[in-house]
Amino acid sequence: MKIEKHSVVGIEYTLKDNAGVIVDSNAGGDPLLFIQGMGTLVPGLEIALEGRGLGESFDVEVKAVDGYGEYDPERKRGIPRASVPQLADAKPGMMLQASGPEGVSVVTVAEVTDTEIIIDGNHPMAGKDLYFSIRIAEIRKATDEELAHGHVHGAGGHHH
Repeated sequence: MKIEKHSVVGIEYTLKDNAGVIVDSNAGGDPLLFIQGMGTLVPGLEIALEGRGLGESFDVEVKAVDGYGEYDPERKRGIPRASVPQLADAKPGMMLQASGPEGVSVVTVAEVTDTEIIIDGNHPMAGKDLYFSIRIAEIRKATDEELAHGHVHGAGGHHH
């Protein structure tokens, strides 16, 4: 069976940045399960998986535009510290939930000054090329219920 739209796929992956530093990996653990074509993974990785077979291992470079997108300086802004007393202990690198016109998003505290907390709404990997090492550990057809819900059910997936 080959990976195609609406296949349930399980992968072992290692993600490195352009310096070769491991950013994330599940190698040696449970595979990451997802439904191909549902936008769970970055677009460049879904494209690279299409048509692959069980047990295949490969490396793929995903350009920033097909990964977490280009870095958008407009998504970085300062908040007056006086307006967010609950963030008195904010430190660079902290992840926060923020509400805005687009709904709730996760932002990173980029910098803390005496008067401002600078938050960055870009994904930490935005603007960076991604280097994946992939091993395809599982492929099967998604059930009708999984497709209706948009995610994998059962062992290693989502439970209701």
